[in-house]
Amino acid sequence: MTHLGVLYGVGAGPGAPDLLTLRAVRVLQSANVLALPRSSDFGASVAWQIIADSVGTRPEQARLKLTFPMSKDSGVVGPHVQRAVDAMGEHLVAGRSVAFVTEGDPSVYSTFGYVRDEAQRRWPSLEVVVVPGVTSITSVVNAGGVALADGQERVAIVPATYGVDDLVDLLTRFDTVVLMKLGAELPTILAALEATGLTDNAFFVSKATMREERIVRDVRSVEGEHGGCFAMMIVKRGDRSGLLVGRVPASRAVGDGS
Repeated sequence: MTHLGVLYGVGAGPGAPDLLTLRAVRVLQSANVLALPRSSDFGASVAWQIIADSVGTRPEQARLKLTFPMSKDSGVVGPHVQRAVDAMGEHLVAGRSVAFVTEGDPSVYSTFGYVRDEAQRRWPSLEVVVVPGVTSITSVVNAGGVALADGQERVAIVPATYGVDDLVDLLTRFDTVVLMKLGAELPTILAALEATGLTDNAFFVSKATMREERIVRDVRSVEGEHGGCFAMMIVKRGDRSGLLVGRVPASRAVGDGS
């Protein structure tokens, strides 16, 4: 009986090819099959564009182009997940390793999570290995020249396309708010920033680490845009950051009675 091949979930990083990890390159070069997601049957795979130069091509390595439409509707995405696992399963049951390549990190809002769940449902003994990638979250804050969190700061990560009705509350309760998948929610986001007085504490980044990287400090100017899948906004309150936040000054640290 043939043993199942290994399913790898490999993070390709945020877009810059030189942010692909050494482990990712090793796994991608050695896998029997590369599974490459794309958003339409006629579109290119961004994941492949990121890894192509580092990984190269081998005649004996198969490449599966798997379509996952950009939709929040499980009724739309679900059948595509099923078809993707069907295609990968033909190789896995034959004992061949499959590396599913995802932008960013496989554990952060990645289609790989759906694929892994379905594959393990079908083959409970399937070995799954995840290779972490540099996330867009850290890439965006670094592009903006700030820390994601330090001192006593708390962080909220919000996929905006799923609704931002509670954004005013989140902006009040968290020190750093990372808004991903902005979609058509920019006017609502900007209204929440104005309501909390944090508009000038926000910045907008699209395609972080890529050649087309764009940073906008005046977020009011992007109100009419449609935030693509590579666009994010960071909001930093900044009043709980820094090494000395909440600490007793050194001059009073030793019992001075006051």
